[in-house]
Amino acid sequence: MFISFEGIDGSGKSTQARLLAGALRAEGREVVLTREPGGSAGAEDIRRLLVEGPPDRWSPETELLLFTAARRDHLERLIRPALDRGAWVVSDRFADSTRVYQGAARGDDPAEQARFAELVEALHRLVIGVEPDRTLVIDLDPADALARATGRAEAQATAEAEDRYESMGLGFQQRLRAGFRDLAFRHPARVQLIDGS
Repeated sequence: MFISFEGIDGSGKSTQARLLAGALRAEGREVVLTREPGGSAGAEDIRRLLVEGPPDRWSPETELLLFTAARRDHLERLIRPALDRGAWVVSDRFADSTRVYQGAARGDDPAEQARFAELVEALHRLVIGVEPDRTLVIDLDPADALARATGRAEAQATAEAEDRYESMGLGFQQRLRAGFRDLAFRHPARVQLIDGS
């Protein structure tokens, strides 16, 4: 199976992905635990471009193309080979993050958001074409999640903190939460909303 964890920054999805991977391994299953952006060498290179630096580093279109390039490399080099050999894949984020972060939460103009959401779906269909078997969205109050994420960024020992999205503020995190909730509402057979508190 291919399982993804989604949610706003600081919701606990990374922790839950690790816990699920550990539980599946304890049952004797081969599990590949991965993340997005990233997961393969090329995608990790692109990750640094996406998660570091100022909030306005990229236009929404450029950001979308970078995410899609990273996801394609991840899919080709890690996800498909693992699934083909019968392994379980547990991913901390996948395409639903792009649907919400780039397709639903960027910008204030509804017409522009709709146009961009269509672009996100068209690129996904043409370049990726894969959905997880199950997506677990960890839902948490944005103020609580932002406090967690900000604390984590401050504790990082890297020269450049991965805090680009957290720096977009509480309003952005609230739009993200609404986007993930809407995703769960629109795709109940695949997407399960879980209380992260």
